[in-house]
Amino acid sequence: MQNHKPDIRKSNPCPPCPPTATPFEKCVYWLGIGLGSGLPKKAAGTWGTVGGLIIALPMLLLGFWGFLAITIIGCLIGSYVCGKTSDLMNTHDDPHIVFDEWVGMWIALLPIVFLMDYKALDAFTPMNILLYIIMPFILFRFFDIIKPFPIKWVDKNVSGGFGILIDDILAGIMSATVFSIVIL
Repeated sequence: MQNHKPDIRKSNPCPPCPPTATPFEKCVYWLGIGLGSGLPKKAAGTWGTVGGLIIALPMLLLGFWGFLAITIIGCLIGSYVCGKTSDLMNTHDDPHIVFDEWVGMWIALLPIVFLMDYKALDAFTPMNILLYIIMPFILFRFFDIIKPFPIKWVDKNVSGGFGILIDDILAGIMSATVFSIVIL
């Protein structure tokens, strides 16, 4: 009876962080895979977006300016996080890299955070709040999956960590724009 080591890629398709990675690189890797929200074998981007939404919920308590500040920081560090995670995985734009989905989702939520902060919504019923959270999520996933122009062009022509991030930033901006038009 032979003792075979299981193939890690077959049991978990997410490329593992190399054992030679420094503690800092391991932290960047975990942030890149959305603290594990990008690990599911199927629909990693959708699960990563759910992870970004869960992280966003307590961020709502910071108000618009606090939420915006964290979103901007996410945009600024996102290129590095996505690029470094991609390097650690030894692949480009692996679907399990979902920090870009986090940032895109946060951008999609900016209009609702603004309206909540300035009490510009008609009513803060649980149903309305649920609608105002689910609608940006659906819009973001739509734009991230369909990739209309210019998202598709950017996705194909911009490389590196910035290329991984920028298409999700654009999907977030499109989602926020459509959401704003619909609710106003």
